[in-house]
Amino acid sequence: MIRVLLVDDHAVVRAGLRLMLETQPDIEVVGEAASGEEAVALLMHNPSDLVLLDLEMGVGMDGIATTKLLRETYPSIQVLIFTTYDTDADIVRAVDSGAIGYVLKASLPEEIFRAIRAGACGESVLSPPVASRIMQQLQNPQEALTPREAEILEQLSSGLSNKELGRRLFISETTVKTHLAHIYTKLGADGRGSAIAIATQRGIIRPPKAQTEKT
Repeated sequence: MIRVLLVDDHAVVRAGLRLMLETQPDIEVVGEAASGEEAVALLMHNPSDLVLLDLEMGVGMDGIATTKLLRETYPSIQVLIFTTYDTDADIVRAVDSGAIGYVLKASLPEEIFRAIRAGACGESVLSPPVASRIMQQLQNPQEALTPREAEILEQLSSGLSNKELGRRLFISETTVKTHLAHIYTKLGADGRGSAIAIATQRGIIRPPKAQTEKT
């Protein structure tokens, strides 16, 4: 039996997932949490094999921070990201944080069941659209942004200046400018605004937060 903890700040999403997963004889939902902090606490008394984790939650830790803490605190428990976001930056950050896989909420139930079974066994899992994005990057490495470059561009899209970004990432403003020069070349952009627009259009980063709402 695969024991699963559901972590999502939307109660309706958790309820739907529970109903769907309970149709499977080999999957048991052992608990639900609305935040990363709640998930960490619940696991002390609810042994699980896998945590199905939302990437972006309303309050407290986001999915990336939660994944890192879970992997440090409960290294035997696998973390499977379950989200609406499919940008390169999000995918890379999730994998780097220790997630066993990355599954989109638009996936078919059968795909979600397979992902949970594979993830619980320690097998890496990617939704087909996510796997396709990774493959495109491998086929065109000269055009793909590095994880650091994607992170910098995503941070800048929120309105940070070069100096503010440097302070946040503990790098110099000169280093930020060097990264930006590489980003502009790879994207064929002539400045910050066009780089953000191109990266958003290509799905490398999310649309600027001022223009979108979390789902």
